[in-house]
Parts: sequence; C-alpha cells; structure tokens
Amino acid sequence: MRSTTRVRRSGRRWRGSLVISMAAALLLSACGAAASGPASSGPAAAPGKDDKLTLTVYSKFTAREYDIVTKALNTLKTKYPNIEIKHEGNQDDDKLTQSIRGGNPPDVAISFYTDNLGAWCSTGSFQDLQPYIDRDKVDLKQIPDAVRSYTEYQGKRCAMPMLADVYGFYYNKDMFAAAGVSSPPKTMSELLEDTKKMTQFNPDGSIKVAGFMPSMPFYANKAEIWAPSFGATWLGPDGKSDLADSPQWKDMFEFQKKLIDFYGHDKIEKFKSGLGDEYSADQGFQAGKIAMAYDGEYRTAFIKDQTPKVNFGTAPPPVADSAPDRYGTGFTTGTIIAIPKGAKNPGAAWELIKQMSLDTDNLVQMANGLKNVPSTLASLTDPRLEVDPQFKTFLDMYSGGKLLPNPSTPIGDAHLKAVNDFAEKWQAGSVPDLTEGLKKVDAQINDALAQKTG
Repeated sequence: MRSTTRVRRSGRRWRGSLVISMAAALLLSACGAAASGPASSGPAAAPGKDDKLTLTVYSKFTAREYDIVTKALNTLKTKYPNIEIKHEGNQDDDKLTQSIRGGNPPDVAISFYTDNLGAWCSTGSFQDLQPYIDRDKVDLKQIPDAVRSYTEYQGKRCAMPMLADVYGFYYNKDMFAAAGVSSPPKTMSELLEDTKKMTQFNPDGSIKVAGFMPSMPFYANKAEIWAPSFGATWLGPDGKSDLADSPQWKDMFEFQKKLIDFYGHDKIEKFKSGLGDEYSADQGFQAGKIAMAYDGEYRTAFIKDQTPKVNFGTAPPPVADSAPDRYGTGFTTGTIIAIPKGAKNPGAAWELIKQMSLDTDNLVQMANGLKNVPSTLASLTDPRLEVDPQFKTFLDMYSGGKLLPNPSTPIGDAHLKAVNDFAEKWQAGSVPDLTEGLKKVDAQINDALAQKTG
C-alpha cells in the first residue's frame, strides 16, 4: 500500500477506534435486518460464455490501488468477453451494509476488515460459498491455514482471501551498527536491551530517538499485532474471553510496562506528539526517530517510495523468552472477497471470486502492484513475484506455518478495541492490579458476546 492507504490501516490497521466501533454497531444491526429471507437452495449456475451482464463490485480501493485492482477484475473478460465489470471504489463496510439492508447490494464485495467477518457470516449477509467450492472441486489446501482461518466463521466459509498482510519487525541498520548490535532481537529480553542501547535522550531528558516505541495503540503497536509474539489468544475453548487467566497476556502487558517505565509515560506521550502520520514520509521509523518497529509488509513500499535512503532490514518479531521456538510467528490478516445476500448475479460473481482469490496470474499481478503477500502457495512461489530481501522476510513468515489471525466473532472488533483501550490505561499507570483489570476486560467482552449470541 503506498500512495493511498487502505482504510484498514488507519491509526488499526488505521482506523480510529470510536469510528470503527460505531461502524461495527451499524454493521451488526444492519446485518441482522439483511439476514431475513429465504436461503439459497444451492450454487447458482455459471454464466454462459457469451452471456451479457454487468457485475457490480464494491471495494475501498482508491487512486493507484483502484487501477491495479480494476485491471485484475477485468481479466474475467478473457473467459467471459461480454461481462462488464463496474468497480465502485471507496466503498467502506458501512456503505456495503446499507446496500444489503436496502436490497440493492453489489454482486461482489471486497472488504479490508476481516474482523467483521463473523457478523457477515452469522447473519447470512455474505452467502455461503461452500456449495460453489464443492461443485467446482476447489482445493482449499492451496491457501495457508491461517488465511483459511480468517476467511471463515465457525466452519462456515462465506468469503475467500484476496491477498494477505503479514506483520514483521523493521530495524534501522545504521542505528544498529552505531550501537554495536549485529542482528535484530529474537526475544523480548533482547528487544529490551537493544531498546536501551539505541535510545537517545536530549539534554533536558526528553526522547530524541526511541529504540522502540511501546505505546499502544500507536502505529502498528496494537494488542492484536503483539499477541502472537507471546502466544496470547483471544478466546478460550468455551468461546469466552479469558485474558485474566492467561499467563501469556500477563507476560505481554508486564513486558510492555518495563519498556514504558524505561522511558517514562509522560516522555513517551510528548515524543509521540512530534511524530508524523503513519503513512507520511515523517512516520517515526522512516524519519529516523524510531530504531525498531512492528509493521506490515506494505511498509517496504512506503519506504521505497517516500524515504528510499533509509537503510533498513526486516525480520520476524521477537518472541517471549519462555517460548523461543515460537520465533517466526506473527500476525496475519488480509482482504476478503464475497457474494453479498441478494446479489443479482451470484453465479457470475463466484467466477470472479475464483479468479481474484485463486488465479496465480492475477494474484502475482496484484501482489507486485499493491506490495501485499499473495494468498495461495502457488502464487507465493511464482518466479514472476517481485521479491527483494526486505519483502522476502514476510513471504518466509507467510509460508512458515506459524502465523496467527484474529478469531472471527459475531461482535466485530469490539474485543480488540476493549483490549487496546485497556492497554492505554495500563501503560498510563491507571490500572493498579493487572489481573483485576483484565477480569473487567473479560467481563466487557463476554457481555458483548452474550448479547449478540443470545
């Protein structure tokens, strides 16, 4: 993602928490209204080779990214020359929800928000794709396990992946050399020590250069992106939040507090206020004000485009000292593509979805243009895929089998917001007891789950 930023990457994967929570509430209520009506009795037939029709596609892509995706969508004309593609960009999940609720949905929906998938699936707002998959004998094993996981809900496949995001670790090679550090940290204790070595303070004690920024949520520092490094999971076997009983979540927050205490919370807040927007050339890591950072594969394209002189490397994120064999793990998510309830041309829509989610030529073309990770094993190893050493890190992580997605829930991203809100209070010293604080978060999440499932 480069000249334009996907909304998924907003200040999560770049969104304001309040805005997204409001969107999630609209999504849940609107999806409930959209779920009424008879269920499909089976997969719709594919169009005839010479059939004339128009497929409407909603996505959030704009500007340069819109052009890349539109080109990929139009390759359907190779097989169906009389099908026209009407690609409507800058359509977020709110607009998609309203179109479904109003009985005028697009034929194909492309969404950046995998966190909303549980709501889409559980209400029937996205159609079940399994009948199409069974009919066409699609082998889903060509898609990595983690990606298959975030494109289904409770065993129901109502979406397919269309490129993926992988979150790794960025480090400034010049700062490492100046500090006498030869390689990126592999454990959290190494991260703490390297942070101390690379942090520079001004004469007045304020932060000049941060070795690593522990503030959360900030840039890609979010609970969902840190959690895999500690093996922290969101829901227990009973489907309920159990953060307070999880040693992994406690380890994560206790480690974060060590970093906060090293700097001082007030100093961190002042330093943050002077950093640039996450997708500008003044972004902290790109501006040389932060030595190490969590971030997605798309950051390689931003650096190349905006600050090409930055001498940087990439690696898997460091992991908890108690589980060094976890090294290579990381957070993954991605773009999803689906057929909304009420689509006028579901059979043709499925043909387009197969092309956008499974066709190697298409995936390689989009991956090279958007600088995302292609979402099938064949496209991942295709010789036409443009790979430099920094980008290769994310491809290796993707194929390594250790990536973890967020769980799909019927409450959208409410559980993520609850934990990130807690993190803000915890790092500010407003939570006197970690266990009791996490119990309150558990109660908040479980109440939301109970209300939705009830």
